[in-house]
Amino acid sequence: MTSATKSTNTQSTSATMEDVQGSVDTRQIPINRVGIKDIQHPITVLGKDGRRSASIATFSMSVSLPHDQKGTHMSRFIQMLNETETEISAKNFNKMLSSMVERLEAESGYIEMQFPYFIEKTAPVSGVKSLMDYQVNLVGQIEQGHIDATLEVTIPVKSLCPCSKKISEYGAHNQRSHITVGINCSSKLWLDELIKSVEAQASAELFAILKRPDEKYITERAYNNPKFVEDVVRDVADVFDQNDRILRYYVHAENFESIHNHSAFAVVEHDKSV
Repeated sequence: MTSATKSTNTQSTSATMEDVQGSVDTRQIPINRVGIKDIQHPITVLGKDGRRSASIATFSMSVSLPHDQKGTHMSRFIQMLNETETEISAKNFNKMLSSMVERLEAESGYIEMQFPYFIEKTAPVSGVKSLMDYQVNLVGQIEQGHIDATLEVTIPVKSLCPCSKKISEYGAHNQRSHITVGINCSSKLWLDELIKSVEAQASAELFAILKRPDEKYITERAYNNPKFVEDVVRDVADVFDQNDRILRYYVHAENFESIHNHSAFAVVEHDKSV
């Protein structure tokens, strides 16, 4: 059998196979979201300095389904990922949302992608360089052509308790903390810029590698800069309030308490348009 004959037979078979997903459903119940989740795909993240960082993102993708359609075409999500540019930016992410609903002939859609982002940091005294990782989550939805996208980043830092320092003759309890911020922007805000602005509001920032002089510096910096979890979220919120590019945000800080068997947390949310 020649290749031309094989191609003709394949096309003929495809044309005669029933499209079950596209058939009519009579239950009159629309579905808000249907799609795939936890699929991994390589991406490239563009940094402020022009560098391109390779990473792997975990995607969840879904669309709405009208009441009269039996199912969506799941394979189209995978095809779109494999055909889409892997360099992630706000522009490309929004383009991906628009392309998805167009391709699946849907009125609304939702994409969530999680990936680690690495920044090379220099220790404050020794100057030793190391990579610090941050967890990034991009969440976007599109409905009737309107796109709403949120950039969320979890930033590990160090916090030291002002009360413990005040009442103790020496020392103070301190711990690693996570500050998770979510922002909606009117224009581009680089990940590096966002992370740096948040780290500056903690008792001290973290590094992957520290020599002994660096450890001394970080310990003493935190001791001289004590903050409650309430202080942290307020200070980050104050920075965001002064940034005109940020339209809406939330700040969540969690202290993994070193002298309690529980965590302490605080949350600030603000929509500047309200």
